[in-house]
Amino acid sequence: MIKTLEFKSKGKDGKLNKVGNMEFRNESTNQELYFYGDIVSDSWGKWCDEDKCPQDVLEILNSIDENRDLNIYINSGGGSVYAGLAIYNQLKRKKCNKVVRVDGLAASIASVIMLAGDKVIIPKTAQTMIHEPWIGIWGGFNATEFRKMADDLDVCSETILNVYSENLREGANIEDIRTMMHEETWLTGDKAAQYFNIEVEDSVIAVACASNYFEEYKNIPNNLRNKDNKGEKELEKKDALEAEKESILEDLYLFGM
Repeated sequence: MIKTLEFKSKGKDGKLNKVGNMEFRNESTNQELYFYGDIVSDSWGKWCDEDKCPQDVLEILNSIDENRDLNIYINSGGGSVYAGLAIYNQLKRKKCNKVVRVDGLAASIASVIMLAGDKVIIPKTAQTMIHEPWIGIWGGFNATEFRKMADDLDVCSETILNVYSENLREGANIEDIRTMMHEETWLTGDKAAQYFNIEVEDSVIAVACASNYFEEYKNIPNNLRNKDNKGEKELEKKDALEAEKESILEDLYLFGM
């Protein structure tokens, strides 16, 4: 059986508007959960139906049979740190056996979600990426506020490192992972298996990945760079958001802030 959950929110006119859906396959032999978009904090942050937030995942996990395996498929460019950590903890609490497969990419916070599996499989043709968290800001801030933001980011880094540390292969050094995070490191399945408790398998060409975060990463592979993977509508939304940010900044400068 294929079950589709539709998520709605109430607009200013009081009507319920669709904000996305999430497909869950509950068949006779398996249960499947897909992360095939960006990880966002809530339904308002979704650019497309494939994006996921913690509430989406909670709805699915509440409907599964814990006596059967849960197969999790990941092809995500990452997203919100706190949303990803929430999803990781939701998955870890679920008592069923969780098998994670990276179909194309598990980047940024998706690499943390990946490690929630009891068994993690990355094909040789797939990739994962780890890096230090960052924050996008605009507006006026003083030095004290900037220092606090930096301290908060350090805490996020340590939290993510704790997850990586719990999943290190015997003999791997967490300080190597810290350095790799600092440098933003992209890993093939074979390379990732040198550091983490994952399995590598031969496979066909990895599934193409779409993400609004690709332009923000420093060392993104050429095969992922500058691709209009999400279509013109998503780019138009992003351009509109950037234009709105620029307008806000112009207003702040105009008033001497």
